[in-house]
Amino acid sequence: MTTPAGSGAGFGSVSWWGLSPALDLQAESPPVDTDLRNDTEHRTPELDVLLLGSVDGRHLLRTLARAALWPRRGLHFYVLENNLEAVARHMLIFSLALEEPETMGLQERSETFLELWGNALLRPQVAAFVRAQANRLAHLVLEPDRLAEQLPWFSLGALKFRERDALEAVFRFWAGGEKGPEAFPMCRLWDSRLRHYLGSRYDARRGVSDWDLHMKLHDRGARVIHIHEFRRWRDTGVAFELRDSSAYHMPNRTLASGRLLSHHGERVAARGYWGDIATGPFVAFGIEADDDSLLRTSNGQPVKTAGEITQHNVTELFREVAAWGRPRNTQGNPEQVHQDKDRGPEPAPAPEFFTVHFLPLGSAQTLHHKSCYKERFQLLYVACGMVHLLSPDLGACVVPGGRLVVELARYLVDLRQEQLQGFATRVGELARAAGFTPPPQAQASETFARFYKARDSACHRTYAAVDSVTPPPDVLVPPLEDQSQPLEGRTLPSEPLQLPPESPASGSEVPAAPTENQSPKPGSPTPLPDTQSPISDL
Repeated sequence: MTTPAGSGAGFGSVSWWGLSPALDLQAESPPVDTDLRNDTEHRTPELDVLLLGSVDGRHLLRTLARAALWPRRGLHFYVLENNLEAVARHMLIFSLALEEPETMGLQERSETFLELWGNALLRPQVAAFVRAQANRLAHLVLEPDRLAEQLPWFSLGALKFRERDALEAVFRFWAGGEKGPEAFPMCRLWDSRLRHYLGSRYDARRGVSDWDLHMKLHDRGARVIHIHEFRRWRDTGVAFELRDSSAYHMPNRTLASGRLLSHHGERVAARGYWGDIATGPFVAFGIEADDDSLLRTSNGQPVKTAGEITQHNVTELFREVAAWGRPRNTQGNPEQVHQDKDRGPEPAPAPEFFTVHFLPLGSAQTLHHKSCYKERFQLLYVACGMVHLLSPDLGACVVPGGRLVVELARYLVDLRQEQLQGFATRVGELARAAGFTPPPQAQASETFARFYKARDSACHRTYAAVDSVTPPPDVLVPPLEDQSQPLEGRTLPSEPLQLPPESPASGSEVPAAPTENQSPKPGSPTPLPDTQSPISDL
C-alpha cells in the first residue's frame, strides 16, 4: 500500500507540538484602552485569551517572556484541548518552565524541556524528572487547595470531575504506575506508525525524508532544518540529540494517548502513539529567531540548524521568565512586586499575574451559553486542527473589536499547494461566518490568518451566515466521538493491542488500515481513521 501525497496521514489524530512559530499574544491582541492605562493605580487592565488547540504552550510561554515590553496587564489564558493528555503536558511544561532557579539550572531546564516536549525517547535523568513531576501533579489535581498553594497559576475549576479523575490517571501512567518496557514500547510504536504512513515506500524512507524536507519544508520557509536532524527524527523520533545517541532509550510516556479500536465487534481501549510523524517539532521554536545571526547563511546554506536555534530560543525564553525573580513570600500579593516604580523600568509581571484556565473537552460550541464567557475574550486563537470549531457561537465569545488568529497548514508536508490555498480560503469563509473581517492593509501571511471583529458585528450574528458558505470538507467537522471523548472509566491495557499471528502487521500495536481493495480479516482489530488532518479532500 502506498500512501498518496496529500492524504494528510502524517498529521496524526493527536497534536503534541505546534505547526507554527510561537507568538507573543499581547502583540496580536487589541491595545490597552487609554483610559484604563492611565488608571492603573485603581485597576489593572486584563487580557483574556481563548486558545483552541495550542497543545504545547509555546504561545503562552513567549507571551510571558515578553511581558516586560508591554504595559502592565493581568493575563488570563483559557485553554481548550480535545484530549486530556494535552492538558497534562501543559501542566508539566509550565511546572518545568516556572521551576525555581535554585532547584534546576537554566541549561538543564531548557534541555529537559526540549527532550520531553519533542523527543520520543528520553535520557534516564529526564525520564526520572517526568516521573517525579507526574507523581506530584497526580496528587495536586484532586486537591484544589494544595494546587492553588503550590501552582497558583493553574485553574482546573472548569473541568468536570470525571475529567479530573482521568487527568489523574494520565499522571499516574507517566509516573510509572504500569511498570515494564511493554507498558509503552515507543520504538515499536513509532516504527509501526511509520510503516503505516509510508506503506510500500517504507524501504525508501530516506528518499521520502529528503523529498519532504527539500521540496516542501525548505520551499515553504523552513530552510534551517538540516537533513541529518530531520532524518533522525523521522527514523527514531529523536528530534533534539543533546547528548550521545546511546543515552536516549527511555520511552517518553507524555506522548502516549488512548484510542478506541474495534476488536471482535467490541470497542477496546488501546494506548499508542497517534501523533505527527511527518513535520516534526522543529517549526515551533526552530525556524525564527530574534537574533538575526542565527539565521545567517554561508554559501547559500544556513550556519545553524533548527535544533541549535530551538535550543537557543528556549534557553532565552526561560531566561526571560526566570528574570521575574520575585521572592516567594510575594505570592498572592502582586502589589509588592510593583511597590517601587521609581527605580527604573517597570518589571515584568510575576507569575501570579497570569492564570491558565483549562476548559472542559468539547465545550467550544457551548461556551456562549454561559454569560461569563459571552463577549469576554479580546483574542481568539485557533490551531489548524481545530478550525472546524470556528462558528458564530464561538465568535459570540469575542468582544467587539477583538482579534482572531488562525494557524494555517503551511508546514503540513502531506498537503499540496492547491490544498493549502483551499484551506486558507475555507478559513476565511468560516471567519466571516463567525462575524470576523480581515484587517485592511494587513500583510499577507502563509502561516497565520488574522481577522478582527467589527464593533457592530454582534447585532448581525445570524446562523444564516453559515448557510451562505459551502459545507466544510470532512476534516473540518468535529472529530469522531471515539477520538474526542476522554477514556475515563476505562482501563487501558498495559500492553498494546496485538494482532493475530497470521496478520501481516503482527508485532506492531497499530495495524495498517486496509486499502480500497482489501477488507479487514474477521478476527483482526479495525482501527479508526488514522488522522484528523486539517484537510482531507479540498
